[in-house]
Amino acid sequence: MRVGVIMGGISSEREVSLNSGKEIVKYFNKEKYEVVPIVIDKKDDVIEKAKDIDFAFIALHGKFGEDGTIQAVFETMDIPYSGCGPLASGMCMDKDITKKILRSAGINTADWLSVKSVEDIDYDYIEKMGYPVVVKPNCGGSSVATNIIKKKEDIESAVTLALDYDTEVMIEEYVKGDEITCCMLNGKVLPTIAIKPKEGFEFFDYTAKYADGGSDEIIVKFEEGLQNKIEEMALNCWKVLKCSVYVRVDMIIKDGVPYVLELNTLPGMTKNSLFPKSAKAVDMSYTELLEAVTNYSLLEVR
Repeated sequence: MRVGVIMGGISSEREVSLNSGKEIVKYFNKEKYEVVPIVIDKKDDVIEKAKDIDFAFIALHGKFGEDGTIQAVFETMDIPYSGCGPLASGMCMDKDITKKILRSAGINTADWLSVKSVEDIDYDYIEKMGYPVVVKPNCGGSSVATNIIKKKEDIESAVTLALDYDTEVMIEEYVKGDEITCCMLNGKVLPTIAIKPKEGFEFFDYTAKYADGGSDEIIVKFEEGLQNKIEEMALNCWKVLKCSVYVRVDMIIKDGVPYVLELNTLPGMTKNSLFPKSAKAVDMSYTELLEAVTNYSLLEVR
């Protein structure tokens, strides 16, 4: 089977995608698959460069990657691909939509406000949420243009910066607690990872995520009641957002209560990424993880 590893792309997360793609190409089972790296520089590249593959392993992040667009392209080309379908991808990429669905399903998530211009900023509502707040692109990832804002005077500039990366910006209540992630494979929760940015990092930002030694990421198991609550919440997220194959659910634990931050339908697969670390905790090698994602994806009825 000829597997095309789709990487690069047109989003602000292009470099992360290239790193994910290189790792995937490096560790894919070459004895079983013919592995072809496919670097996307513009949308039109997909149809031309991917026309002769049997399976697309998508290593794109951000727009035209995680938003359901390229998944729909592969469906029109009748090429099976890795991960969630267009609907789940689109819903999870849009943080505002994700949080509305989670809130309607009774799943804990922090309060928020979405704006499309600085004129839309509702300072009274932000005051009710209380400072600090997190300002970030609504459809961005990897913490690009994400900032913790502690006073009213800095809101407008943070929103302006985020609008350079997206047409909509989320202003979210800052929940201070322990950041964790739940990696899910084929509807099952893998070991929980706790994320502790090193000294000098206020939160799990871009540098803390991707720099060697930028954060401590350790497998944890909380006391039974909380651990069950975390895993049940991750499973509920999977169900209500119609996920499939593999997904990462990011949460904050505050005073023993988990809050969902967001879902990643194409989790990072760099050497410092969380999903391979979680899989390794159940003795699944990087190569075995790629094999599992491929097999589960091929079993999906699109």
